Amino acid sequence: MTDLFGLKATPSLVIGGASGIGRATARMLGRVGASVAVADLDPAGAAKVAEEIRAEGGKAVSLGGDVLDPKGALAVVDGAHSALGGLEVVVNIVGFAAWSPLLEMDLATWNHDFERNLNHHLFVGQAAARRFVADGVAGRIAMVASVSGVYGAPNHSAYGAAKAGVMALTRSMADEWGRYGIRANAVAPDCILTPRAQAGFTARGVEDPNDIVRADGMPLARWGQPDEIAGPLVFLVSKLSSFLTGQTLIVDGGMNAHFPHAGANPMRGK
Repeated sequence: MTDLFGLKATPSLVIGGASGIGRATARMLGRVGASVAVADLDPAGAAKVAEEIRAEGGKAVSLGGDVLDPKGALAVVDGAHSALGGLEVVVNIVGFAAWSPLLEMDLATWNHDFERNLNHHLFVGQAAARRFVADGVAGRIAMVASVSGVYGAPNHSAYGAAKAGVMALTRSMADEWGRYGIRANAVAPDCILTPRAQAGFTARGVEDPNDIVRADGMPLARWGQPDEIAGPLVFLVSKLSSFLTGQTLIVDGGMNAHFPHAGANPMRGK
């Protein structure tokens, strides 16, 4: 039980690790004993998170880099491999939500959302898998999708289509690379109160964001916290999920289970 997750001294890369879900994931990996490379477009932010991990007794290094193009993704993966003396786990958090009505959607906006939310998962996954195969290790890849890729995504269509693509890519990676022992999975969060989300609510004068999800009928009636996505991500790269691959875990406070037609529910109000 001293190494329940099987991650002690496991060289692990978290891309997009400087804030929010990425920061929470990197720190949680450090707490369960992994050796963590924190990578981000913001190298100072990545260095700060690496220092937080070390302050808690963990092992961590930091990297700067941009994974939105294949060369940048390769440089980040190879940099982590070199800094850690190997690589067995890659968690890619990178993503950015944009809004635009479909009737006003242009190709540049569409492509930009795919660049920020889907394409880099291919680049990072390829670079990581090639390293895993060359080193003969059963590597693990975890990615962040979104419930916007599960439901319709009004005014959010390019983002939703890209996140649906992440889930499809996850299945294809699992299918093609399973023969090497490589596992690939994803998490699809719903409402997570990251610092960026909180800043948006503050700017709009929203005092309690939980009022929004209560009105929507979310069973848990609150926004999730970054640690509550970090936990499933760490699970997916741990030995606890050793026979799990090609899956997307929906982590949404119960919204996917919620009956949407409250007025048609004969037990409403009882």
